[in-house]
Amino acid sequence: MPIKPSASSTPHSPAPAPRAPRVVLCAGETSGDGLGAGLIIELRRRFPDAEFAGIGGDAMRNAGCQTWFDASELALMGLAEVLRHLPRLLKLRRAFRQRVLDWQPDVFIGIDAPDFNLGVEQWLKQRGVRTVHYVSPSVWAWREKRAEKIGASADRVLCLFPMEPPIYARHGIDARFVGHPMADAIPLESERIEARAALGLPGTAPVLAVLPGSRLGEVGRLGPAFFEAAWQACERMPDLHIVVPAANAKCRQLIDQQIAASALPGARLRVLDGRAREAMVAADVVLLASGTATLETMLVKRPMVVGYRVSALTARIVRLLGLIKVDRYALPNVLAGRDLAPELIQQDCTPDRLAAAVLQWFEHPDCVAGLQDDYRRLHLELRQDASARAADAVAELLEGGERGTG
Repeated sequence: MPIKPSASSTPHSPAPAPRAPRVVLCAGETSGDGLGAGLIIELRRRFPDAEFAGIGGDAMRNAGCQTWFDASELALMGLAEVLRHLPRLLKLRRAFRQRVLDWQPDVFIGIDAPDFNLGVEQWLKQRGVRTVHYVSPSVWAWREKRAEKIGASADRVLCLFPMEPPIYARHGIDARFVGHPMADAIPLESERIEARAALGLPGTAPVLAVLPGSRLGEVGRLGPAFFEAAWQACERMPDLHIVVPAANAKCRQLIDQQIAASALPGARLRVLDGRAREAMVAADVVLLASGTATLETMLVKRPMVVGYRVSALTARIVRLLGLIKVDRYALPNVLAGRDLAPELIQQDCTPDRLAAAVLQWFEHPDCVAGLQDDYRRLHLELRQDASARAADAVAELLEGGERGTG
């Protein structure tokens, strides 16, 4: 009687080899496109055969990402513009998330753009796709409860600032501090003389950089007060030069109008198209709107005065609803946990107070030296090789679960 072969000796086809990991990324702005490109480069070092696709711009395409849609389709500013494009955005989101699902990625990474990405992440997570949100919304500043919604959308949150993961931990959410790419990119020492030469500014005269915002609404609210403060500083310092980088053509047009209506001396004034970082490096002191530019100014180690205003209606709503949970707004002050830069907000954001704060920095160089030590310490804290650390956090997810087979 023939002997049946045992199950272990039965001929069988070899198991299909695991296919290359597939990663979808979605970046909605230029800054996100740069973050995505850095992440792709680092992930490819860990997974040379990985495939990348999604929504991005030139930087991500140059890094090897197949872009199904361009990042410019998501780069909208202001409520009115979003509402005008809402039907198109909803259609794009439906098409994009279905294409992601059909491609069967191993992980989806939403980069910033929370209004678009968190909804996509939640939809994909409910269908078994691992999700990452790269760049935490400012839960440290307002509406901390948003952390719960973010946790419902993302398996892991990658944070640029060290104060963010503890907030997510309070809500039981996996969040990792990876550092800030800007801190990696900006050298610990910035060359003022070289920046002045590049901008045609005198090498030894005092220079004030004025940055009234990167959006038209900000420039409209802050520009007149900022330029009046700059004029007052010029009155006290006859050799003071003013440099004003405009974020874009529309901001440049409004800035030109505001300066024409001011008393600023044209002979000691330069308005630039872009080149904000060069202006910061060239300056002795920076007067600027609250926002990411305060972090950049800190990283180039320049003393600053921070001003900001929102509309009276917005301020009233925020106050009534108790949305703001912090008493510091400028990122250097938040990171340090104390006031390193003067903040003049709402009714305190007047030309007289702004000018007085600016002049304090010019008149007390001994304070500037101590400030630069604090800024250097914060720079080192944020300088973590962010793209590599973010790639490590994503790699853990890629290696921690089974991938599909090709």
